[in-house]
Amino acid sequence: MNKFKTVFLDRDGVINKERSDYIKSISELEIFPNVAKNIELLKNAGFLVVVITNQSVINRGLITHETVDQIHDSIQNYLKTNGTSIDGFFYCPHKPNENCNCRKPKPGLLHQAILELDIDPKSSWMIGDNNSDIEAATSIGCQAIKISKDFSLGKAVRKILDSRTD
Repeated sequence: MNKFKTVFLDRDGVINKERSDYIKSISELEIFPNVAKNIELLKNAGFLVVVITNQSVINRGLITHETVDQIHDSIQNYLKTNGTSIDGFFYCPHKPNENCNCRKPKPGLLHQAILELDIDPKSSWMIGDNNSDIEAATSIGCQAIKISKDFSLGKAVRKILDSRTD
């Protein structure tokens, strides 16, 4: 059976505006314009789209797992009303000092997604806004693109689509 090519997306700073005090509720969630369009382009090109995100806000005691799930449901509902969806959400609840294997730049969440969704990391990409996203991706043999105010999600998606050989 063929494994799936995937584009992994970081959440905060890629899908939605990042906050220095963390996103603690749906009311604090600001999804960037064109996110749905870019996810739809990837899915139409045959990619799974999977969110890989550090959410230390949980173990900092600021919100619960249930609240993170509600925020992810809100993102998914927004995308569905715009004709697309995310294929999976994977998050790490740990603080940096907990030294877990799932917090990026460690690749634990990527490995979990690869196993659960039958993903081929060699034909997959990671789009993130931090070096930890890039390090996690390259450690599993996945290509990675770092976005910034000068290199948008849309440009990253175009780069991925332009690089296809199939």
